[in-house]
Amino acid sequence: MQNGDLIQRKIIHIDMDAFYASVEMRDEPRYREIPLAVGGSEKQRGVISTCNYEARTYGVHSAMSTAWAKKLCPHLTVVPGRMQVYREISQKVRAIFARYTDLIEPLSLDEAYLDVTDSTHLQGSATLIAEAIRNDIRTELNLTASAGVAPIKFLAKVASDMNKPDGQFVITPREMQEVINTLPLEKIPGVGKVSLQKLHEAGLYVCADICNSDYLELTRKFGRLGHSLWNRSHGVDHREVSTHRQRKSVGVERTFSHNISSFDECWQVIEQKLFPELFERLGKVSPDRLISKQGIKVKFADFQLTTIEHVHSGLDLTYFHDLLKEVLTRQNGREIRLLGLSVMLRSEGEVRQLMLDL
Repeated sequence: MQNGDLIQRKIIHIDMDAFYASVEMRDEPRYREIPLAVGGSEKQRGVISTCNYEARTYGVHSAMSTAWAKKLCPHLTVVPGRMQVYREISQKVRAIFARYTDLIEPLSLDEAYLDVTDSTHLQGSATLIAEAIRNDIRTELNLTASAGVAPIKFLAKVASDMNKPDGQFVITPREMQEVINTLPLEKIPGVGKVSLQKLHEAGLYVCADICNSDYLELTRKFGRLGHSLWNRSHGVDHREVSTHRQRKSVGVERTFSHNISSFDECWQVIEQKLFPELFERLGKVSPDRLISKQGIKVKFADFQLTTIEHVHSGLDLTYFHDLLKEVLTRQNGREIRLLGLSVMLRSEGEVRQLMLDL
């Protein structure tokens, strides 16, 4: 048993390998073995949704502007996405999951958690089930997936990235703490670049450093993040695989170590940092990036918070330009300590009606 749990869970995290790009390579032979990305047009200030592993060797990655991706890899081929095709394939992948368990938590079109604790397939072995799922995906869909197997969710997700592409990594209950101890903090979901820098400044690099820290001091310095890191570093993750959840919004924000004040400074943060993060996060929960509103919030140096949001149907960088102009009319000479972007997601009913109208 682990951390008082009555039952040791068996969690699998399945992650399709470069999903959109892999579908394009599968369906079009001339795209194979060349740097390929799926994304928007360079002329229209497009953004990369995903890219294949050949493109990644040049430093290209999701949420990067297409223009910058082309600078890193001048011979990069960029194709528009075919969301309906990806959605249909994702449904087939989930049908494969359902052969082995009813407890499936989709995170996006290309990844999901599976709880196979009570599965009777393949003698109840999570390792064999993960291998069987990956084999089914390969033989039936001509695509590859990577898998992580662990007793808790966050470790299963970490493990699925350890042997990519087309690989699998298993962390048993006996090995769990040993693996966690050597895990770099940036591998823990939710630890971003800014947080990581602050952790490093405090001399914290791997989970063992967290375990050897004083809990009260850790939470004093890092608040909720410190509490979360303490739990993860001790193998505590009580989250269950949830078969249904509806998210209402997605947001990103930055608190600055030094206040900023000008429109150009704010726009640079939005264009280079916040929008790429928002683009990537939104793509996980709404691959079409269909939204009902875009919003922007600013916290001034006097800690007054102001927010503006307007109806908008699709994520649009240039629209944030207009929102920034509007929100800064309230600045009144004050410096800015926090800047954030957010979107409201369409309800499931709105999405269903939109699909009927198409």
